Amino acid sequence: MLAVLGTVATWYVGDAFYNDYAHSYMVIFDPGVLQDAWWQVALFVVVFLVTVPYVHQWFNARHLHYQSGVLQLARQGISQPALQKQLNILFGGCVAIYAVLVVIAAIRIKGEIVYFFFPYLAYKPEPWGRERIGSGISALLSFAEYIQMMVATVFGVLAAVSTNRRTRILSLILCFLSWPYFLFDRTRNTILAVVIPAMLSWAFLRIRGSLWKKIAVLACLFIVVNGWMAFIIQNRSEATITGALREKGFNLKEESEVHHQGLNMFEELCWITTLINNGTYMPNWGEEYFAELVNPVPRVLWHNKPLIGIDYAKARGLGMGGNTSGNEEAGVYATVSTGLIGQGVVNFGGIVGPAVAALLMSFWVAVLARQDLHIFKLGRLPLYALGLILTFNLGRDITFITIYPFVFGIAVLWWLNRRSLSGQSNAQATTGQNELSAGSAGHSPGQRPNPRGGRRFLQPHQVQIKRRKTVTRSFPPPSPGVPSGGAKDVPRPD
Repeated sequence: MLAVLGTVATWYVGDAFYNDYAHSYMVIFDPGVLQDAWWQVALFVVVFLVTVPYVHQWFNARHLHYQSGVLQLARQGISQPALQKQLNILFGGCVAIYAVLVVIAAIRIKGEIVYFFFPYLAYKPEPWGRERIGSGISALLSFAEYIQMMVATVFGVLAAVSTNRRTRILSLILCFLSWPYFLFDRTRNTILAVVIPAMLSWAFLRIRGSLWKKIAVLACLFIVVNGWMAFIIQNRSEATITGALREKGFNLKEESEVHHQGLNMFEELCWITTLINNGTYMPNWGEEYFAELVNPVPRVLWHNKPLIGIDYAKARGLGMGGNTSGNEEAGVYATVSTGLIGQGVVNFGGIVGPAVAALLMSFWVAVLARQDLHIFKLGRLPLYALGLILTFNLGRDITFITIYPFVFGIAVLWWLNRRSLSGQSNAQATTGQNELSAGSAGHSPGQRPNPRGGRRFLQPHQVQIKRRKTVTRSFPPPSPGVPSGGAKDVPRPD
């Protein structure tokens, strides 16, 4: 909830302060438009605060007896056997995935593969490059890039929280190899998604000390990241980031003073209200949300799949008339981010729209809460950290395009979990008859004999064997405490 409220505060209230509300927006827009826009922001916040508890209790009804895993780690530290074991398994899976991506990239860009790892030596190659309107294998190329972003994020979180020296060092090396591809890109949202989860994990879970110490560390890191993103904003339209770095160099003090572009979602909300009031644009009653919903369907399977944001871009004056060839098939020079509240207004108007947007963000909160409640399961900690940062990126639009790394991360974890459980089952299959014998000697199902007497219950990750048939069961960790062991802006992709 705090992540969403902070996102709204930054993109809307922060916009008013950052972009000089009195000398810009009050000059551009009518007072009635400004008043309507602020009421829409307030409506979103009220509906969001009311719906979040109910959506969470409904969506996570079977998991409410769990404690917050992140709060347990913050209080008791990250040296939990259950967590560290899962991090080691996750590291192996992500290394395998990254190796496959590197092989595919080497096939596509051939001799340029060295710049795939070290773009700062010359330029950044594009192994996943595609046209704006998808066709052929473009869906697979987009999938590969999102998976690459996801594993790069995981490497950062593992480097921050793993206590296994080998895993930590190898994760740092892989960060050195995988992060430059995103750091030298023209988009800031990918940098946030890759870098910030590692920073938060390191500051809040790895560093021991007072909260003020953690905040001070984060503030220093924020200054560096903010300066680099300002450097990108200043140079991305004139040259490549690598070329600008070689020619101009990077001065943290100067770059920190650059005014960021794009932090204007309140302004866009005012434009939406203005266009609706004067009849230039009419709410499309969910068409934009539907286009976002079906975005995962490859265009090669659905050639006439709805495009995202085209009608509003034309209303904002970005249409191209009859020239719609090649990359300009969409008929616009660029698309415009409407903001998470503005997106609701574009779809359902100024009253229903903010409420619908608030409901969608309530579901997102419930999804993140489930990752926190199961933080000791395979990969949930990196996924949770990634989701928190993607929440901020959702401030520009609620779209699969933003959360694909999270969605594909869930898919990868499902695959890794199946492999992990299968491996455990095979390893324990030979002891199945012994388990049955122990059970017949007086031990209840779900228990194992303890050689020192008494009973030892299965941990959440363990597998119960019955007549050589594997039955997996998820038991909640002890409560309270931690289980003691085991277990772009332009162009937008389509």
